Amino acid sequence: MFLEINNLLSAAEVARLTALARDLRFVDGRVTNPANTTKQNLQADYADPKYAESVQVLQAAIGRSEEFMNFAMPKRIAPPLLSRYEPGMKYGAHADSAIINIPNARLRSDLSCTIFIAPPSSYEGGELSINSGTHTLTFKGEPGGAIVYPSTMLHEVTPVRAGQRLVAITFIESLIADTHQRMQVYELNEIAALEGLTMKWENRVRLDVVRQNLMRMWAKT
Repeated sequence: MFLEINNLLSAAEVARLTALARDLRFVDGRVTNPANTTKQNLQADYADPKYAESVQVLQAAIGRSEEFMNFAMPKRIAPPLLSRYEPGMKYGAHADSAIINIPNARLRSDLSCTIFIAPPSSYEGGELSINSGTHTLTFKGEPGGAIVYPSTMLHEVTPVRAGQRLVAITFIESLIADTHQRMQVYELNEIAALEGLTMKWENRVRLDVVRQNLMRMWAKT
């Protein structure tokens, strides 16, 4: 299951990240995945002081998004990373690493998230393409939008033919590792939010008991 968020970033945050990306030092993206010869992109240099500000802007946006939090049920979130694609660059078909090193910890990637910063009209190609069984889904979001999807799925960034693709990426370790289990809790939470006030109190309480007990059973804190 996917989650599309239209305005994860505000217009001011998009503008600030765009400005930071103009001044930030970018390095070869293969520094974080040297074995993958299909990865051809640039990513923010961790050593650049402006990198820390970009992380703060992105983390603040993610942290205030109820849609994101309700869907992902995060236990840990990797520091978001600005990523840039120039003409000819791409990231071939791959699944994200199961274990990702983050400052002072390691994270199991249950979900991946791409946050779009550059307007889709400013570059040609560069779609996020996700393989879902016999279908391929493509995403090329408006500035500030985001797509959250299972890290287990085969996906790629198609070649950029013109312009510059600027996005941020991050990875999430969820409190509930199993996608099917997580989606059952998510759906029950959505039902409770949408219909809870119309239920008889006794039925609302029974629904809450089920929701909380499933979290107790499946969540790993």
